Amino acid sequence: MDRHPSIARSRRWEIALVAIPLAFLCYFFVYPLLTVLITGFVTDGKLDLGPLRTVFGREALLNVAWFTLWQAVASTLLTLLVALPAANVMARYEFPGKRLVRAALVIPFVLPTVVVGSAFLALLGPRGPLGIDLRQTVWAILIAHVFFNYAIVVRTVSAYWERIDPTLLEAAHMLGASKAEAFRRVTLPLLRPAIASAASLVFLFTFTSFGIILILGGIGQATIEVEIWRQATGLLNFEVAAALAFLQILGISAVLFLYSRYQERKAVQFSHHPARIAPRIITPAQRIYVVANLLVMTLLLGAPIFLLVERSLQSASGYSLDAYTGLSQRIEGLGAPATTAIWNSARFALVATILAVGIGLAAATVIAYRKGWLSRSFDALLMLPLGTSAVTLGFGFLLALDQPIDLRTSIWIIPIAHAIVAIPFVVRTAVPVMRSVRHRLREAATMLGAPPERVWREIDLPLVMRAALIGAGFAFAVSLGEFGATSFLALPTNPTLPTAIFRLLGRPGTESFTSAMALSTILMVGTAVTVLVIERLRTNGLEDF
Repeated sequence: MDRHPSIARSRRWEIALVAIPLAFLCYFFVYPLLTVLITGFVTDGKLDLGPLRTVFGREALLNVAWFTLWQAVASTLLTLLVALPAANVMARYEFPGKRLVRAALVIPFVLPTVVVGSAFLALLGPRGPLGIDLRQTVWAILIAHVFFNYAIVVRTVSAYWERIDPTLLEAAHMLGASKAEAFRRVTLPLLRPAIASAASLVFLFTFTSFGIILILGGIGQATIEVEIWRQATGLLNFEVAAALAFLQILGISAVLFLYSRYQERKAVQFSHHPARIAPRIITPAQRIYVVANLLVMTLLLGAPIFLLVERSLQSASGYSLDAYTGLSQRIEGLGAPATTAIWNSARFALVATILAVGIGLAAATVIAYRKGWLSRSFDALLMLPLGTSAVTLGFGFLLALDQPIDLRTSIWIIPIAHAIVAIPFVVRTAVPVMRSVRHRLREAATMLGAPPERVWREIDLPLVMRAALIGAGFAFAVSLGEFGATSFLALPTNPTLPTAIFRLLGRPGTESFTSAMALSTILMVGTAVTVLVIERLRTNGLEDF
């Protein structure tokens, strides 16, 4: 040890890089999930399938599972139907303002689900301009899901579509194929992997939908996610909630497995062309087609957001800022002034971002610089939170984190839960940059006597800083809008913006509704500004991430 202090120091550095993220994830992610499973299936140290039999024996719970499945399928198919023509427009045509449209498409997807639910409540609720009340109907849920997931299909499929070699279609036309036949025989088979990828993401998001269902559908249109929340917090039936969480995990795992098998079987190899400059609109038919799709985008994506802001400005005397100025006062239905929720969300997001960036960069260093089973296993473990229900995670926190220190009543448990969800975003943005750093730079610094932590601080950190800032932006946005886990963990006296909005929407009266719209607008603006900063960082040097 004395002869080789640098080697010992290097080993301690490597052990710390592995141990800190691993300990954090094991205690705050793996342990709560295992506790959920144990609660549902172990009694007095023995396997007990009673809660599972209870789920399959109750018609109401089976109806919840069936509704969860078919609404997710319907939402996915409807989103594909509406968004695929827009993906074609974004991939194949050039028009003024295209870059602005591409950037604006992202905003609905990153909006918190509570904001989306509030926006469609303003549009399709009893106070909406359409004069119809679609609350607690599946139609409101399906429309809101299309709004929320529209960008996934457009961005995923259009990015793939614009790289398909146009000479393939020209060859098909020269052989006598019509446009429809060329699309069916040439374009569609090449697009299937991208369509399957987008469809699987939309299905997962709608299968585990919580905020939108809770606000627009209520308990009468409950998914498994909502039913877990109701059984755990309303009925205190932890065993049934755990059994439902187990079934949901099985469902998500099955979808991911089937998607992986499909991609392996249907993958098609072809020459990807660089994204070419799309041709300008020439014919009247093309102009009508593009304009029609842009109108659908504007109405679908713009109308709910515009109405959300408009409703927040309404008052008895006309339009005013009364709803915003009144947020500093105690509002009936909240355990604290609404400004407390704003402050809580901001500080929780800051703490969650610091945790996510610190732990994410340490984990990314291990994944980027180590090869073999350690790197692959670490990468897989860090991605698991993305496929795990936030409600299940919050439920696990509620069950597990009572020892050795009871963290369940601590306000800091909320940013910890948010950090778990945000860490994968930091890892995914940092790893590619770290892998691009030349090894010779590190080797030269090591030969000059720099310890490992100094090598990382002075060589890697400056190069990965932009990626870290992008990851931090994602972490901040995720924390601002997180509702599933927070619904279990937030105390009435310490609400976050999403929980405050949900509580206000559950109370009768115009004042509560207008205050909810004002808080939703503030949350929307905060999220949108964060996303615009991320996009700015991307276009200034990280276009490929």
